[in-house]
Amino acid sequence: MSDCSITTKVKMLWLAAVVFSLTMTLSSQTPPPSPNRQHAPPDLNLILRSMEAVEQRNPAHSHSFEVTRNYQVFRADDKQPTSEITAEISFIPPDVESYKITQASGNPRGVKIVDAILAREMESAAEGAHASIGRMNYDFTFLRQEDFGLVPEYVLLLIPKRKEKDLLRGQIWVDANTFHIRRIEGVPAKNPSWWIKDVHITLQFATVDEMWMPVSFDAIATVRLLGQFTLAGLTVSPHTPQRLAKVN
Repeated sequence: MSDCSITTKVKMLWLAAVVFSLTMTLSSQTPPPSPNRQHAPPDLNLILRSMEAVEQRNPAHSHSFEVTRNYQVFRADDKQPTSEITAEISFIPPDVESYKITQASGNPRGVKIVDAILAREMESAAEGAHASIGRMNYDFTFLRQEDFGLVPEYVLLLIPKRKEKDLLRGQIWVDANTFHIRRIEGVPAKNPSWWIKDVHITLQFATVDEMWMPVSFDAIATVRLLGQFTLAGLTVSPHTPQRLAKVN
């Protein structure tokens, strides 16, 4: 699964959320609703069918392209990164991905972490639909509806059908208008390695050059014998900030 498609998974540049409330005006002839009356949840199957159809039409799956991605690695509660890495990543649909680390500074351990993540991305890209966010690999439960500014979103529980490290157990946020996945948050269904005690991943998505892709990748992991690390990754483009910041 590539980091530039919904099959990509590999936390936390949070986008600000503004609560939007909808006021309904009832005519004087209409009796008020019962206090116990609740709105029925939307049709989950319709959400999933629409989500999968939108993803199939994503130009990121049919166009070759390159992105520059910046990473920062933080140790425990440090406010300044111990490492900063820049990588150039190339995608050739449907399942070829390659990368090159073009700049690195700070602790060499950060380079090893990023190199390991990108190498794993190369392997996942070849697996294609095997790790995609869809009914082939997951069961879903409707949790609630939220608003991102003026944009309504459906929040769905993500339940992997298999215990594999390429699948996530968590939640997804689906745009109720376009049915694009805007955010994925969760933990691997299977621990990626013995060295990683736990890892929490967040992906944020947006439009980049008319393609829907992850614009930020963040992870907090506890590494055996070394403690906690935070990795913040950002796809550099005209549509995303040029600087990374640690999310508290």
